[in-house]
Amino acid sequence: MKILVHTGGVFQTNGYILSEDNGTCIVIDAPAEIADFLDQSSLRATHLLLTHQHLDHIEDAAKLRAQGAKVLAFQNYAPEIIMEKRLQEMGLPVEASPFEVDEVIEDSPTLRIGDYHFEIHHVPGHSPDSISFYLSSESWLFAGDSLFNGSIGRTDLPGGNHELLLDSIRQKLYTLPEETAVFPGHGPQTSIGTEKKSNPFCPNT
Repeated sequence: MKILVHTGGVFQTNGYILSEDNGTCIVIDAPAEIADFLDQSSLRATHLLLTHQHLDHIEDAAKLRAQGAKVLAFQNYAPEIIMEKRLQEMGLPVEASPFEVDEVIEDSPTLRIGDYHFEIHHVPGHSPDSISFYLSSESWLFAGDSLFNGSIGRTDLPGGNHELLLDSIRQKLYTLPEETAVFPGHGPQTSIGTEKKSNPFCPNT
């Protein structure tokens, strides 16, 4: 298993690819042009896991689903979270085709896909549907926009709640092993231990 990252779109959003030697892969989030990146890498996505449905994380979701990927998310397709029209009215060149969520994982604490066994942590605050995927076998956390390297997700968008996000991080993410590698929705990798010690926006109190 290898982990690849594709960063795309106006907001420089990270999408993560867990690839196997046979050319199949699991994709976590779908920023712009990740479908083309998979084609160029001779990879085929079997599953797309969404950390949340803000537009920059789902821009290529419809393309990946059309290519055969099964889409899993906290809730069904949610235009009120995607906010495409609002972003376009702000003059941002963003566009995303509607897509169907094949499996809603709102009430699922764990998710098994082949040899992958993910723990699912609901971490609302950045958005109501935010979830993080923890792969304990590798000590990897795919945090979405909840926790960043030296920062946290913004909470001024519809459905955001600052105190709720802080509680989510402290109760759901800071309780993971300190050596856990954190792969965020934007920016560089970090670790749980590093953020507990030095994140100025969410002190480990």
